Amino acid sequence: MKKVLQRWCIDHEIPLIGVADAARWKGEVLEEYHPDSIYPGCRSVIVIGLPIHLPSIESSPSIQYREMYRTVNALLDQYTYRIAERLNQAGLPSVSIPRDGYAGIEALIKNPVAFFSHRHAAYLAGLGTFGLNNMLLTPEYGPRVRFGSVLTTAVIEPDPIRADDLCTRCMECVTYCPVRAVSPEGYPEGKTNKEACAKYSAALSRKAISPCGICIKVCPIGSDRILYGREDTGIYRKEGGDPTLQRAWEHIRRHGSL
Repeated sequence: MKKVLQRWCIDHEIPLIGVADAARWKGEVLEEYHPDSIYPGCRSVIVIGLPIHLPSIESSPSIQYREMYRTVNALLDQYTYRIAERLNQAGLPSVSIPRDGYAGIEALIKNPVAFFSHRHAAYLAGLGTFGLNNMLLTPEYGPRVRFGSVLTTAVIEPDPIRADDLCTRCMECVTYCPVRAVSPEGYPEGKTNKEACAKYSAALSRKAISPCGICIKVCPIGSDRILYGREDTGIYRKEGGDPTLQRAWEHIRRHGSL
């Protein structure tokens, strides 16, 4: 079954897939957020990841990043649904979890927690480790990747949880956060100020350029930075940054927002 799923993901340009045993949630999060609490009988969690292309998020906050974000979320919902349906047809009851389990930014301000954490699922499926910005960092894309999950009754061989720590504590996400929401203490000791983050996102949403994404774009982790020739995160500094790229990003930001 695992090889079939991996092949299916390759055939559909899905670069990241991992599997976690549902029992791994015990001690990680509150019981009501466990997969077998959300879907009783769940034995395994299948997690897939799709990247946000670095040049799109570099213009953030912008209409370009907003549309890329929405596109990737829609693809994740479609792919996880198809994986769940494939398992159902094989006689293995399964259900996909929507990418964003909340009504919108205003709902997050009221209650800044989704009913299921795809980040934790990805961590427990061995796809990455947490960074200072509380995002999951992957070797391939750093935090510039979105995840979707399928809860299934199938018993599938789980992937090992990563034992290393991908975060370098460079403090770029702490420095660049426009509302100082990122803690320098590290996860899980230092938690992102979700209220400050959500309120800033709400302000951007009113301009149709949410989410923010700044702490994600400046993270130096990820081989995608090599692909695009962006190893030096100093390009994002207003003073001393790359003027050619700065002009391109400013051009994008001048369009499409309210």
